[in-house]
Amino acid sequence: MPTWFRRLVPTAAVLSTGGVLLASQVGALAYTSGSTGYDISYPQCGGSYPTGAFGIVGVNAGYPFVYYNPCLANEYSHTPNVALYINTGYDPIYTQVDGKHSTPECVTQSATIQGTSTQQAAWAVGCSEASRSIAYATSQGATSPSSWWLDVETSNSWSSTDLSLNQYTIQGIVDTVLRQSPAAVGVYSTGYQWGTIVGNLPVSGVLADWVATGSNSAGRARTYCGTGFSGRPVWFVQYLHGGFDRDYAC
Repeated sequence: MPTWFRRLVPTAAVLSTGGVLLASQVGALAYTSGSTGYDISYPQCGGSYPTGAFGIVGVNAGYPFVYYNPCLANEYSHTPNVALYINTGYDPIYTQVDGKHSTPECVTQSATIQGTSTQQAAWAVGCSEASRSIAYATSQGATSPSSWWLDVETSNSWSSTDLSLNQYTIQGIVDTVLRQSPAAVGVYSTGYQWGTIVGNLPVSGVLADWVATGSNSAGRARTYCGTGFSGRPVWFVQYLHGGFDRDYAC
């Protein structure tokens, strides 16, 4: 671990090695290898839901701030062994403390994070994304997900000139989720997108990967199981079937 990034032992969410292992074991045991599930969010509002052994429901409506899934309560209550995912991103506008983006609490906490003032502000962005998303999920009765997933995609806003700002944002989300929830935290992405957004910079606290693919069958999805884009084990592989996003549990 680079000495310049000692803060990767999360300041806001300090976990013992035993605690991390326990969370990993509990999270992994929540899903039966070879079972299939689905992921849904605001696009499925008003429509029929797919069936499966588990489901992953989106908290936001495509963006990390302001927009939230209006059907979260219904989707959460009708989904078995339900997990939640939140949209993520970094933009300088997100650092504003305007009642919509960075929260005063997260800005205060960021002062304890090792890094430049800009990196601390990015961590506060991530902390705020997590805090606001968890608060919305709680208001909708989505209070005990089996796991949390961070949707990390190039289609959302990220810094293209300083990847450390993206890294600090994601770390801020992970630290905050781990502080507020006992559930395991994973990342949804692809190798290309993860590399474009964070490069080789490390993010601590992530226990698993959820891999997006263009596969159209569980059999093809299964070939992506193993070690994922972040170096963590793959728990889920997404594929398309029957007009829905389906997910294979590795």
